[in-house]
Amino acid sequence: MDYHAKTIILHIDPATPEPDRIAQAAEVLRAGGLVAFPTETVYGLGADALNATALDRIYLAKRRPASDPLIAHIADATQLALLAADVPYAAQRLAAAFWPGPLTMVLRRAERVPANIAAGMDTVAVRMPIHPIARALIAAAGTPIAAPSANTFTRPSATTAAHVLEDLYGRVDVVIDGGATPLGVESTVIDLTGAHPVVLRPGGLILSDLQRILPDITSEQRFLAEGEAATSPGQLTKHYAPRARVMLYDGAPQAVREAIADTAQRYLANGRRVGARIIALGARADKAAIARVLFGAMRALDGQGVDVILVPLLDGDGLGEAIRDRLLRAAEGRVYRVGGSEA
Repeated sequence: MDYHAKTIILHIDPATPEPDRIAQAAEVLRAGGLVAFPTETVYGLGADALNATALDRIYLAKRRPASDPLIAHIADATQLALLAADVPYAAQRLAAAFWPGPLTMVLRRAERVPANIAAGMDTVAVRMPIHPIARALIAAAGTPIAAPSANTFTRPSATTAAHVLEDLYGRVDVVIDGGATPLGVESTVIDLTGAHPVVLRPGGLILSDLQRILPDITSEQRFLAEGEAATSPGQLTKHYAPRARVMLYDGAPQAVREAIADTAQRYLANGRRVGARIIALGARADKAAIARVLFGAMRALDGQGVDVILVPLLDGDGLGEAIRDRLLRAAEGRVYRVGGSEA
């Protein structure tokens, strides 16, 4: 099965969203349709979070397995009561500090929320975006909007409307073109349903900032096979992956540079097309800039028909944890240790 639609493109000013165009997209959501829209992280593929049929359409359009949960987006804190059975004190503290923003909290799901939002589990992932278009759309729709990234399953996330159309044209009712997304990587996901808070997916909000509010929070990286039930999106071993093979290199910068050059020469000598250095070694400290271009660079190299993409692996400090996570999943967990062997 699939979801087919006549895709309409709406150009909306990200600074001052036009109310009539927002209302047009909101009406599609209320009718059970799909709307792709920008957030501060990446573009989301949105549907009414309280409509089980509409949620199924997200899975069909993305060709996403039902075992991979969705994130519900809200416009104000009052909507949290529609989604969560309870809101622990830790969640209240995090919301006060970081909402609106790139923070997703996994909470106990309210009975009214369809089970297919979270692979049948009793949880729900919720966040409040800061992007003006996202907030205006949720408010106009009058319902929380479930929205995973607006791309085909396992592909690099969409950070422009062009990326959305590349993957989902004819499978989404409306694409809102609000320009490039500011952050370029998805939200940070925190599980608050256990004894201690755990980061399930690193993202646009870094761990040290979270620890200022909840000192006992830890980060847990999971690599799940397709079909395994996940508490959070972004936990599969293969995710964010271009069509080309991604090869990661870890080690001292000069040694990594030499290894990438040597590998590129060998591939080129065998008639293969090579894309190298999505992350310029000289700019490894500017992780915010890297995050903004990461997915777009992968898609651009795919568009050039390269066979392999050679990338130095960043350290996990600050925003580097999110970038490193995306690269590891794009490479299905394989890393070439310079001076050692493949890990």
